Amino acid sequence: MAYDKFTILTSTAVPLPIENVDTDQIIPARFLKATKREGFGDNLFRDWRYNSDNTPKADFVLNDPTYKGKILVGGKNFGSGSSREHAAWAVYDYGFRAVVSSFFADIFKGNCLNIGVLPVQVSPEFLQKIFDAVYADPNTELEINLPEQTITLLATGEKESFDINSYKKDNMQNGFDDIDYLQNIKGEIQEFATQRPF
Repeated sequence: MAYDKFTILTSTAVPLPIENVDTDQIIPARFLKATKREGFGDNLFRDWRYNSDNTPKADFVLNDPTYKGKILVGGKNFGSGSSREHAAWAVYDYGFRAVVSSFFADIFKGNCLNIGVLPVQVSPEFLQKIFDAVYADPNTELEINLPEQTITLLATGEKESFDINSYKKDNMQNGFDDIDYLQNIKGEIQEFATQRPF
């Protein structure tokens, strides 16, 4: 399933300075019945966003109109816990295209890269600078430049580099998941197959 190409993202950010956010908090297990990637955004952080009577919790950041944007800024160890792909689906379906943290759980990170959400791992010091800037001015914009692998606080020009697997980077810039990638090189695969002895 192809997704939007990712090159340079400039956006305001939504701060969630909570450490050890696990996948059951991102998308509770009771919402995992669907197999399509659609509709999970409605239940992103469901138990943090809503009361038991389904009314929004005013003190949760996704219910605060002050903060908006396509970048979610989370605390250390974001996406820990079970390996459910649905957690990444929920982040994408809600509208986030990047998550910034000082550390990601490996499986969650991989699941994000497979569906078009860029996990940007920064130093704890730079993460704190982002939180401070966003809280001081919710209109603060971040620029995430995938080709150059940098994230910049546009107001000050402060930037930091981040790492990404070259294969996943290429896929994100083309809007490919793993199947799209194989489809894209189908001709090369067929040519290679014709040159192999039976």
